[in-house]
Formats: sequence, structure tokens, C-alpha cells
Amino acid sequence: MVEQALRQRAYRLIVLLGMVSLLGDVTYEGVRGVTGPYLALLGASATAVGLVAGLGEFVGYALRTVAGYVADRLRSYWLLTFVGYAAIGALPLLALVHRWELAAFLIVLERLGKALRTPSRDAILSHAASQVGRGKGFGLHEALDQLGALIGPALFALALAWDGTTGYRVGFALLSLPTLATVLVLLVAWRGEPEPETLETHHPVPVPVGGSSRLSAAFWRYAAFTAVTTLGFAPFALLSYHFETQHLVPAATIPLLYALAMGIDGVVALFAGWGYDRFGLVTLAAVPVFTALAGVAALQTHVSLVVLGLIAWGIAMGLIETTMRAAVGDLSPRDVRGFAYGIFNTIFGAAWLAGGVLLGILYERVGPSETALAIVAIQAASLLFFFGLGVVRAHRTYRSWTTV
Repeated sequence: MVEQALRQRAYRLIVLLGMVSLLGDVTYEGVRGVTGPYLALLGASATAVGLVAGLGEFVGYALRTVAGYVADRLRSYWLLTFVGYAAIGALPLLALVHRWELAAFLIVLERLGKALRTPSRDAILSHAASQVGRGKGFGLHEALDQLGALIGPALFALALAWDGTTGYRVGFALLSLPTLATVLVLLVAWRGEPEPETLETHHPVPVPVGGSSRLSAAFWRYAAFTAVTTLGFAPFALLSYHFETQHLVPAATIPLLYALAMGIDGVVALFAGWGYDRFGLVTLAAVPVFTALAGVAALQTHVSLVVLGLIAWGIAMGLIETTMRAAVGDLSPRDVRGFAYGIFNTIFGAAWLAGGVLLGILYERVGPSETALAIVAIQAASLLFFFGLGVVRAHRTYRSWTTV
């Protein structure tokens, strides 16, 4: 009976955090789906778009190490989660700006909030997911999250269909409503489970395996693979810039294409979570494959190929957002869980920044076809890196040492 009650509490918290992410993503993903075209409308170049996308992700990830460390030291997971989600309020202010530099500042500011909230939220989520299976728990959360990623771009598509120019500002203003709802649902989650760590009754013992006494060798090998594969992951801002400047589709269609990718992401997340619980980290080998396919297809000039590329992009995102996050929980002790998520995400963000700038420069100087070839080369190296480092083998060794 006690175990069943714990599982019910865990599922309730996972669903509430999923609803928080759903509402937050209505705002964030609604903006992300039009970042490239909107910055282009304000006068930004392809390099500037790549830089803003990469810098935003870097800020959103680089400070997570500090945020995770502070959360662990102070046990302030809920506080940092609240502050981080409140920063989403910067995005509706895009309705008021007229320079791409100011728009870039607000976009990066929201990413700073993500840096504060994500390690703490994922630590809270990992405690709850330990009761139901980490792959399943993170998969359910990601599926709810991506439902918001469908709604946000759809709202923007309606706004742009109403008016191609002022529709951007109307869309940004509408996003103030889900931003407020995000904080309200988060309050409900906190009131219901103020001490989520009590849900994790069985957890790994921090036994060193060929590496740091705090974080295992398997963790660091896994993080290194993540850096390489993320370096060749084209941000949607650059892809949407390609759609806009090549006049492939009407402006109102771009957020719908993004919604398609997010829908694929959400569906894949459920299966990816099940696959992770059953087969382990080996499921991540599919990420470089689908990322390479996305780069080749989405940077073409035929709409049918672009759609196929976005489907592949969504599949890769579903794997990344579910399996990568779940594995960190398995590869880190409970008492440094926030720090582990912070370290992992900092590495991820640094690679995203470097990749965004690199691919933006390549796109502007040598063209989309050559950029696609560079993505394929990086992902081929990523696959070799994954198997050459023995990431899966190290992961299995760690689990055999630490399972109680």
C-alpha cells in the first residue's frame, strides 16, 4: 500500500510538472518557431541568427552547473524552478521591440531563466520518476511538454495568417496568458510535494568507477558524446531562416512546420522512454543518424524534402529530450543530482553555441548544401565517438556497481 501511494504521488508530480512545461512551452516554443524569420524581419543576418540561437542555448545551459550546484547546496530546488519559469515573462515583451538586438536580448534573458530552472526541475522530476521508471517518467513529461510545443506555434500561425507583419506582435502579446498560468500550476505542484526527494526510496550508491569520486567515468564519456553530436545539430532558428530567405513556404506555415516537428518529438518521447527502460543507453545511437538525415533534407529547396527533414529533426529531439535526461539520473548519486544535470547541460549548451555559430557561418559563406554535408560529417564522427568510447559498456558497468 505504501509503495502504491508513493507511485500515485510520483505520477501526480510528473503530470503537474508536465503541465508546467506544457504551458511554458506554449510561450517558449511559440517564439522559437518564429525566431529566425522575426530576427530576419528586424534586419538580422544568417550569422546573427545562428549566433543568437547558439548564444541563447549556451546561456541556457552554461549556467546550469552553477544553478545545479546552488540548488544541491541550499536544497532550493523549488525556489530556482519558480524564478526560472518567471523569466519566461520576457518573451511576450517581444511585441514591443523594433530592433533585432533588443529581441535577441529578451530571447537570451529567457534562456537565462531556463538555466536556473532546468537542473532543479529535472532533479525534482528524477526523484518522482524513480518510482515509475526514469525513461517512462521523463517520456511522459516530455510528451506533455511537446503538446505545448504544438499549441504555441499553432497560435502564432493563426496570428500570422491574420496579418503577416503585425501578426508577430499580436502573437507575442497572446503569450502572456500561458506565462501566467505556468506559475500558477507550479504553485500547485509545490504545495502538493514540497519535499520530492522523499519519493526516491531506492537510489544508486555513489561508487566511483574509473573516474571522479562524485561523478562516474560513464557520466563523463556520455557527456563527451553529447557534446560531439550536439555540435552538428542544426537549430530550428537556422532552418526557419533557410525557409524564409529561400521563400520555400509562406511565413504563417513556418510555425506549423515547427509544430509538426514538436508533435513528432512528443510521440517519439513516449516510445523512447520505454526503449530506454528496456534497452538502456544504446537507444541514443539513433540520435546522430536522425540528426544527419534532418540536416540533409531540411536544408534542401523542395518542400517535400524539407518536411521529411523536420520529421527526422523531431525524432532526434524526442530521443535527446527523453533518453539523455533520463540517463543523467541513472549516472549520478542523489545528493549531487542537480549538479550532475547542471554539468551535463553546460556541456550540451557549449556544444550548441559552437554548433549554431559554425553552421550559421557555413550557411552564409558556402551555402545550405555544404552546411548539410558538414552536419553529416559531424554526426558520422559522433557515431564513431559513441562506440569508440564504450559509452554503453561504461553505463552498464556503472549500473552493475551501483544498483541496490
